[in-house]
Amino acid sequence: MDYEHMTAPCGLPCFECALYRAEGDREKQSRIADALGIPPEKAVCAGCRGQKGDCIHNTMPCNVYPCAEEKGVKFCFECPDFPCDYLHPYADKAAVVPHNTKVFNLCLIKKMGLEEWAGKKAKSVIRRYFMDDWKL
Repeated sequence: MDYEHMTAPCGLPCFECALYRAEGDREKQSRIADALGIPPEKAVCAGCRGQKGDCIHNTMPCNVYPCAEEKGVKFCFECPDFPCDYLHPYADKAAVVPHNTKVFNLCLIKKMGLEEWAGKKAKSVIRRYFMDDWKL
């Protein structure tokens, strides 16, 4: 797995996304398509970098990808302006969209390194965000 290619500049792990994992699985594509109201053949994603920031499940254009490209950074934590408002968390759809995990993931990637984060932490961040009880 090319974790650098399959991790968005904002720190989202595209390799853990259902749209990426649906590639070649017609049943998964059909379920995702029904949930998103799109044709099944469009219910796949090559990851943020593979699609130049144009992720099918985003309802608005991504500002992070073009910014990272313009500034010549692979990940936002490499930017002198990190963290910026492009990474701002939002309550709207927070229960169904993992975008509020971006800054946490970026800090972990910086601290642990990409490979270790991808192999040991990325999945558990998503699991904790969506399934675990909230605690301090």
